[in-house]
Amino acid sequence: MRVPLSWLREYVDVPAEATPEDVLASLVSVGFEEEDVHGFDLTGPIVVGQVLEFTPEPQSNGKTIRWCQVDVGEANGGVRGIVCGASNFFVGDKVVVTLPGAVLPGPFPIAARKTYGHVSDGMIASAKELGLGDEHSGILRLAELGLDPEVGTDAIALLGLDDVAVEINVTPDRGYALSLRGVAREYSHATGAAFRDPADRAFEELEQPTGGFPVAVVDDAPIRGRVGASEFVVRIVRDVDPTRPTPPWMVARLTLAGIRSLGILIDITNYVMLELGNPIHGYDLDRLSGGITVRRAREGERLTTLDGKDRALSVEDLLITDESGPIGLAGVMGGGTTEMTDATRNVLIEAAVFDTVTIARTARRHKLPSEASRRFERGVDPLVPFVAARRVADLMVELAGGTLDTETGGALFAEVFLEAIALPRPFVPGLIGVDYTDDEITGALERIGCEIADSTPEAWTVVPPSWRPDLSDKWTLAEEVARITGYDRIPSILPVPPSGRGRTAAQDGRRRVANALAAAGYVETLSFGFTTEAQNELHGSPSGAHVPSVLLANPLDGQAPALRRSLVPGLLQVAHRNQSRGLVDLAVFEIGSVFTPEPGVAYGTETVPAAAERPDAATLAALDAAIPPQPRHVAVLLTGNRVAKQPGQPAEPFDLADAVDAVRAIAAAAGADLDVRQGERAALHPGRTGIVSVDGVDVGYVGEVLPAVSAETDLPGRVYVAELDLDAVLARAGQRIVAASLSGYPVATQDVSLVVPADVPAAGVRAALAEGAGTLLEAVRLVDDYRGAGVPEGSKSLTFALRFRAPDRTLTAAEATDAKLAGVAVAAERFGARIRD
Repeated sequence: MRVPLSWLREYVDVPAEATPEDVLASLVSVGFEEEDVHGFDLTGPIVVGQVLEFTPEPQSNGKTIRWCQVDVGEANGGVRGIVCGASNFFVGDKVVVTLPGAVLPGPFPIAARKTYGHVSDGMIASAKELGLGDEHSGILRLAELGLDPEVGTDAIALLGLDDVAVEINVTPDRGYALSLRGVAREYSHATGAAFRDPADRAFEELEQPTGGFPVAVVDDAPIRGRVGASEFVVRIVRDVDPTRPTPPWMVARLTLAGIRSLGILIDITNYVMLELGNPIHGYDLDRLSGGITVRRAREGERLTTLDGKDRALSVEDLLITDESGPIGLAGVMGGGTTEMTDATRNVLIEAAVFDTVTIARTARRHKLPSEASRRFERGVDPLVPFVAARRVADLMVELAGGTLDTETGGALFAEVFLEAIALPRPFVPGLIGVDYTDDEITGALERIGCEIADSTPEAWTVVPPSWRPDLSDKWTLAEEVARITGYDRIPSILPVPPSGRGRTAAQDGRRRVANALAAAGYVETLSFGFTTEAQNELHGSPSGAHVPSVLLANPLDGQAPALRRSLVPGLLQVAHRNQSRGLVDLAVFEIGSVFTPEPGVAYGTETVPAAAERPDAATLAALDAAIPPQPRHVAVLLTGNRVAKQPGQPAEPFDLADAVDAVRAIAAAAGADLDVRQGERAALHPGRTGIVSVDGVDVGYVGEVLPAVSAETDLPGRVYVAELDLDAVLARAGQRIVAASLSGYPVATQDVSLVVPADVPAAGVRAALAEGAGTLLEAVRLVDDYRGAGVPEGSKSLTFALRFRAPDRTLTAAEATDAKLAGVAVAAERFGARIRD
C-alpha cells in the first residue's frame, strides 16, 4: 500500500517536520513492514510559462519543430527561447517549463543545449516527462487542467509534485490498511496523533432514495452457506461531463499511490477506494437494461471484461447482471458493455460488500487480480458502502459537474452483526508473557475500535469494530494488545532446554556424513524437490522397474508436477547451472528427502482434521498412512578435473574411482561396511555401474552417467554420480563406530589369485574369502582384476591381498596358509573359484 503523505495528513496529525522515514518507523512499530519511499524524482527550477509566440520550422527529416518564445517570469530570466517538437499548444497557453538545472525522472537533467540550429534554453514538459501519466503525444497545457496560475509560479507545488508516498506491506489479515482511512488510524495508534475518520458522516446525508432503481441478490449456490453479496448500494449522478480534467492534486495522489489516471469519472472511483477501502464501480446508466441482479453464473455464460478478454464463466462466479445478461464479475472487474466513457452522461454508482471466499476464488480462477478483488477478498467494512457511494457522488457533482439524483437509487443490505468475544482476564498476560494491567489491556482494545460490552472479575466481553473482520477470538485480541502496547515489551528469554537431550543417532550420522564429504572437497548444494515423471523413471527406478510418483494437485511448475524419487536430477541441474557460468570442475553433494510411494497405495486422500484440538491416535495413524515413505538419501556428482592443469603437470580428470571413494567416505563416516558389485541402472553406463549393498541389502549405486543423459543437461564431459539411501545405511550401521584395539603381534600377509567366471562379482568372492578365513583374517583387499593371456575365455583372475593376525600370539606361515585355503574353499564352493596356476 502506497500512502501519499499530503493525503495522510488530512486524516491524522502528522508533524510538518516528519520525514517519510519517520512515518515508516511509526508504522513499523505497529506491525507493518517497510517497503519503500516513492516520489516524483524531480527537482527545480520547474515553473509556469506562457507561450508568447512560436515559429514552425520544417526539418530535413520530415519533422516540424517550433521555435518558441516563452515568458517564465522576471525572477526566472524573463523570455526564453525554447525548441519544442509538440504541436498541441497555442500562443497564450500557459505551460510547464523545466529550466536549465532542473532534473526530470529518469534522471534526465535539463541544460541549455543547441538543437535544430537554436540554443534551447529549457524544455516545455509533457505529463509523462513530469511523471504524471503516460501521455506523451503533446505538452501539458495548464488550461486543460482548469488552472490559470501566474507566470513564474513554481509548477512543482502547483501540480502536487512535491508530495511523497511511503509504501508498506499489508498482510492478508489486515485488509483495512489498504486504505488511507486504515493507515491513518494505525499511525494514530503508533504516535497518539489525533485521527479524523473520513467515513464519519451524518446519517441524514447518507439516506438513500426510497426506490426507483431495482436491485436484487439471487444466490441459490452460496459458498460455505454465505450469500455472495450482503450489501449493494446504488446512487445515481446525472449530467456529468466526463471530459473535464482530473484536478492535478488528485492525479498526483493517484500516481503516487500507484494508480494511473484514466479520466475524471474512473479517477474519482479509484480515489474513494483508496480513501475508504471500499472498491467502487461506476456504470454508464444509459447503457444498462433494466435493474441490477447479483447472481451466480449459469453454465455456458461468457463475459467480456474491461481488459478486453472474453471469459468463460464458472457456476461459482458471482455476477452483476441486468436484463441483457452479465455486465461484470462482482468484486473483480466490470464488463465492457456498460463501462464509463467520454460519452457517458449519467452514472450509476455501485458500492457493495461481497463474500471474501467467492471473490478470492473468482480472481484466481480467471487469473485476474485487481485492486478491487485485493480488498474484497480480505474483507471490507460493512458500514462503509453508504458513505463510499455518497462520497463518489459528491465528488462527481463537484469535479464533473453532475447532479445527484435524490429520487432514484437503491440499497439492499443485511443487518451487520458483530459477534462478541469472551476474553479471560489472565489470558493476555499468560500468552504474551508480559504483566499487563487491566487498564492497559482494555485501553489497547478500545484504541483499535473495540467496545468492552461487559466486564466481570473473570473476563471481558469484547465487541470488535466493523472494519476488523480478522478479530475473531481471544488469541487475535491478545495479539492486538501486544502490538499496540509495543512488541519491545515482550522479554527476549530463551527457553531452558531439558537436560539429557541432544541430536538423535540418525542426526549425528547425517552430520558425520556431510562433514566427511565436505572434508573430502565436496560442496553441499540444495535443490527443489520437484521434477518430472520422466526424470523419476530414469533416475529413481531400478532398470526395467516402474515405480509410481507422487503427483502434486497444484504444482508450482506445471512442467515439474512430481515429487522426486532421486537426488541426481537436481545435482545434474546444479552442474548445468555452474557450467553455464564457467565453473566446469565440480564435486558436489546433497543430503535430502526423496519420495518413494508404494504401488497400489493412494496418498493424500485423508481429510485434514480441525486444528482446534489434538487428533486422536487413530486419526494420526491414518494421516501417517496417507503420506508416502520419505527416506533421506545422499548423492554426489563429479565432473571435470580433480586437479587442474598447471605448468609441468597435466590435468587429472575425475574418474569412476573417485565416485567409489566418495561411497567409501560415506561408509566410513556412517560406520558401515559397504560392498560394491557390478550392476545396471537406466541412466548409467552399463559397464561402469556398481550396486552398493550393506549386509547383502542394496542401498544405492555408483557409476558413470550415460553420455546421452549428460548431454540432455548440456554437460560436455564425463559425469560420475553415486546415490545411497542414507537412512538405510545408518540403520544397518547402528553404533558400530568403535576404536579397534592395537595388537602387539606382527601381521602375516599372503596373496591369492582366483580364477572365476567373468560375471562373478568381486565383492562376492571377497566376502566368501573373509567368511572362510575366519577370525584370524584382519583385512582382505582386491588388488587386481586380470583378463587376458593365461586365463580361459569367459573367466577372470582376481588377486586379493590378505592380512592375518592373532590377538595373543605370532602366527606361523602354516596357520596363515590354512586360513587362506579355508577361504578359497568357500569361494570354490560358491563360485567355482580355483587358484590361478
